[in-house]
Amino acid sequence: MNQPHHPPVTPALTSRLPKVGTTVFTRMSQLAAESGAVNLGQGFPDFACEPALVDLVTEAMRGGHNQYPMMTGVPALRAAIVAKIAAIYGHQYDANTEITVTAGATEALTTAILCCVHPCDEVIVIEPAYDSYLPAIALAGGVPVLVQMTVDADGYRVPWDQVAAAVTPRTRLIIVNTPHNPTGSVLRAADLQALADIVRGTNMLILSDEVYEHMVYDGQRHESMCRYPELAARSFVVSSFGKTYHVTGWKVGYVAAPAALSAEFRKVHQYNVFSVNTPMQHGLAGYMADPAPYQQLPAFYQRKRDLFRDGLRGSRFELLPADGTYFQCVRYERISSLPEALFAEWLTSEVKVAAIPVSAFYQRSQESGIVRFCFAKKEETLALALQRLTSL
Repeated sequence: MNQPHHPPVTPALTSRLPKVGTTVFTRMSQLAAESGAVNLGQGFPDFACEPALVDLVTEAMRGGHNQYPMMTGVPALRAAIVAKIAAIYGHQYDANTEITVTAGATEALTTAILCCVHPCDEVIVIEPAYDSYLPAIALAGGVPVLVQMTVDADGYRVPWDQVAAAVTPRTRLIIVNTPHNPTGSVLRAADLQALADIVRGTNMLILSDEVYEHMVYDGQRHESMCRYPELAARSFVVSSFGKTYHVTGWKVGYVAAPAALSAEFRKVHQYNVFSVNTPMQHGLAGYMADPAPYQQLPAFYQRKRDLFRDGLRGSRFELLPADGTYFQCVRYERISSLPEALFAEWLTSEVKVAAIPVSAFYQRSQESGIVRFCFAKKEETLALALQRLTSL
């Protein structure tokens, strides 16, 4: 008997992330491409990495390093990471039990959250916040507790009294980010002391997003959790080779954490991505033998920051401090009264310079009249953007 013909039907799916759509970075980059705009929105360089790094990866591929590596990462790379952390921050991790190579920093952040946050656990998130934090907390069944940074002419700061007030017996994790995306602010020693005072005597863990660790300016030092044994003992510290070596598309990062925390992290990591691109790990391990590339990074990006800031000083934009990262936040109230998202779209389509609205980094849109530019670009790219921005 012939069955009646019915078109194929895709069953309905209940979303695990019903509030998540296409990211603002994707939308603005697409609009920039369609408009022929200079893309100072999404945070990636428009210049190449050092040829020596590409050569080392090529040698690794030709040398046969093309199969699965160890789940935790190539031993030589983990050893190089340990040596770097010890040299810079004075903290000695164990390469075998406390360092895990990840598929970029976002995988590291998500895996850290999934391994320690259980349903109904509270996670303190300081806003504005990088956009991967809240979806990862949602996937874990956690409850985000939001504390907003204050902002004035002196820049963004964490109100530690409000962070302390947000702690409850259900608080499992606090996420900190320094140098901070999107604001360009950096935590100082006093900030870490305030954080230590909050977590002391609790079971709270710390997830420290330090992917811009080598981009701190004006002679300041990066205050890593690794510098403070009391904080390192309860921290997942995340960094990114993509940010440090101008290879964001390689998606290689790492997590440093005490052995007990790393063991749980690796349980999730092995069933998430299992392992990370083998020849790139070997190439990075060889490249790290010379510390000069990351030692020179602050001066390299400070020159770009200063060029961009100097170019905007005579404009109608109001510059906020940019102490770290490769981002510059500006107020635009003397130019427009549009909400941030609409102003960023207008700037991209009409002025031909793409920016990111800082309101996109809040769970509920917070209008401050501020947008973010990325200055990790060639000088000629920045010059063209400045020519257009100063015409306003």
